Amino acid sequence: MADPQSNARLRADAGAPISGVIHVRTRLTADFTVISNALAQRRGSAITVGVAVYILSLPTGTPVSIAALCAHFTEGEILISRALRELEAAGYLERRRERLPTGQIRTRTYFYDVPGSTPQPDPDGPPEPPRPQKPPTVPQATALAPAPVPVPQEAAPEPNCEATESPAPALADADPKAIAVLASLRRVDPRLVLSEREAVRLAPAVTAWLAAGVAPAQITAHLTARLPDHFLTRPAGILAFRLRETPLPAPPPAPLPPAPDRPAVLPFQTCDGCERAFRATEPGHCRDCRRRAKALPSAA
Repeated sequence: MADPQSNARLRADAGAPISGVIHVRTRLTADFTVISNALAQRRGSAITVGVAVYILSLPTGTPVSIAALCAHFTEGEILISRALRELEAAGYLERRRERLPTGQIRTRTYFYDVPGSTPQPDPDGPPEPPRPQKPPTVPQATALAPAPVPVPQEAAPEPNCEATESPAPALADADPKAIAVLASLRRVDPRLVLSEREAVRLAPAVTAWLAAGVAPAQITAHLTARLPDHFLTRPAGILAFRLRETPLPAPPPAPLPPAPDRPAVLPFQTCDGCERAFRATEPGHCRDCRRRAKALPSAA
């Protein structure tokens, strides 16, 4: 006998949703990033969430400037800078300006998994505290220990500060044409206001562009085109980035073709018969007088 078969409809799985997304989970053991649902499901721009997820997936120390993000994403500077501002306003992103022992100022970027959380050292990177810690207190036993007797040495001469410090370049020493180009930028965009030190620092790059054959109007158009809505740094930083690559010098103009040899111009002479001016190498009669002189014998 044949096996009994039922033609009843199969019962649907009780756990499967009727509509919507169905997740196919895979247990990951490497190359994954933990992201909070508050950030992944954040309402608003998808570019903001994408930039946040990308920054969270990067190892510590990876550059996350606007230029570095624009090199990865297809969006431009305006959308990327807007996404960073939204993350900074929401508390996920923090920028701090720190002064190095050498006197230079750098910008450190901190990204928080949860806004308002306490910064913790990243296990993947060096354990560097984001904020300066207070110096530890010296134990009493260490403080009471006798200090080692210093060995007398020859006193080193104090360095002459005036000889070591190089004077800052003055505005009068910079190229006046380059300074004029930089000063005219604020006419196109009022935000491009430069200080005297910034103008002196940018003047050599503008001078190189002028020496390459680029007109001042072209330099102004290059420096003021497609600027972001909000500057995250001083305008001098954006201008220095755009002037970083010096263009090639313009090729020399093609030589003009040689001019054809023009015939020599004969001097003016006065006709001995009618006193009319005509051109000839020697004095004599003009063309009409010679023609009448030839016609007289034939008429006779």
